[in-house]
Amino acid sequence: MHGLILAGGRRRAVNLIATDSAGLERTKRTLDAHARKWADASAFRANPGTFCALPDEKGQVCAVLVGIANRDDVHALSGLPHGLPAGDYQLGPNAGVALDPLRAALGWGLGAYRFARYRKSTRDAANLMVDAHTLDAVAPLLDGIAHVRDLVNTPTQDMGPAQLTAEVAALARRHRAKFREWAGAALLKAGFPTIHAVGRGSHRPPRLAELNWGRAGDPHLVLVGKGVCFDTGGLDLKTADGMRWMKKDMGGAAHAIALAGLIMQARLPVRLSLLIPAVENAVSGEAYRPGEVIRTRAGITVEVDNTDAEGRLILCDALAYAVEQKPDLIVDFATLTGAARVALGPELPALFCNRDDVAESILRAGTGEADPLWRMPLWQPYARMLESSIADIANAGSSRHAGAITAALYLQRFVPDAQAWMHLDVYAWNDADRPGRPKGGEAQGLRAFFTMLKARYAK
Repeated sequence: MHGLILAGGRRRAVNLIATDSAGLERTKRTLDAHARKWADASAFRANPGTFCALPDEKGQVCAVLVGIANRDDVHALSGLPHGLPAGDYQLGPNAGVALDPLRAALGWGLGAYRFARYRKSTRDAANLMVDAHTLDAVAPLLDGIAHVRDLVNTPTQDMGPAQLTAEVAALARRHRAKFREWAGAALLKAGFPTIHAVGRGSHRPPRLAELNWGRAGDPHLVLVGKGVCFDTGGLDLKTADGMRWMKKDMGGAAHAIALAGLIMQARLPVRLSLLIPAVENAVSGEAYRPGEVIRTRAGITVEVDNTDAEGRLILCDALAYAVEQKPDLIVDFATLTGAARVALGPELPALFCNRDDVAESILRAGTGEADPLWRMPLWQPYARMLESSIADIANAGSSRHAGAITAALYLQRFVPDAQAWMHLDVYAWNDADRPGRPKGGEAQGLRAFFTMLKARYAK
């Protein structure tokens, strides 16, 4: 799947020579006369994302010139796995620009991905030969990213609430963790009324999955992921174009599941809890209605102003449950608002955090991993936009202003000031194909959070 193979043995690999336009002539001088003549005849200019296969005198490809923007570009090689002929390749001698082996391998693996559940790929990706250190460091990340992409890309008939919580159960079995779940009316008995309310309109019962792993004495980390497996908007029905890609509304859950897998595989010294509320926001006679008031797990009453603001409703019960356990840190992931995309676009997830030092640590990790996030303010005066005349709070309001902030403020209402908490409003999607970023489901912030957590909980 990730297009990386371990170097060694007798397999022949073609050298990849990275170069930018400024250094192209210098790089060409290191080639033999035949390859240099071919590069000149091909009018290769070393523009980022382009390549030129160089033949030897027998017509066999002996090297590939690769145009790059800079040596730190994660996607410098992302277009090659499905652009080059199938075969084995390796980073060649430093005749051009010396690429970082880890980033080069990561970019290659991101470009090798294809979602093949319903349509087989027409050809295999080319392979990049790497050493054992690189493979051990990069392969788990690529597997985690592919897991997010696969979950988000799977349409709702095969990724409903039961299938999504089954992913958590499978993860628990793989790592010998404890698993339990509540479904349907059991959610009411267990004290998760908002999860039940949002999901009760579907023929597929709402669920809450919980995974617990690690030793009791280690710091407790809770991950929460929004698992709306399809969002019609409920009785506040979305338009057709707004509903088209709502299979991706469980993207937050996909991120939390993949991050939990990375944590357990790396055996970080934490006591991990994973909470996935999984529902389908559907239209039926049982669907929850605008104007209803729900008494949440935390005892806070919520007036339903908009049934299409359902993500924050299922998250608030899960957050309240997490808070009861008094963990070291709570992190929630959610495809929560279109307003975050209006503010920051599709590539930059919006980060909200109630601790400056924790926020700085994740932003620093995002910059270092070329997996950026952008911090947004928990601007308390905007809480007035969520005021209700009959309940403690409304789940939305009449104003279209500051939609990402007010959604985060709604969640913060269920997290005491003493509890460290981060919320990532993530798009989890690529609108169009680009090298290493195929159209469809995408992991955003996953590498940043894993790096930050490794540093936070390093012994």
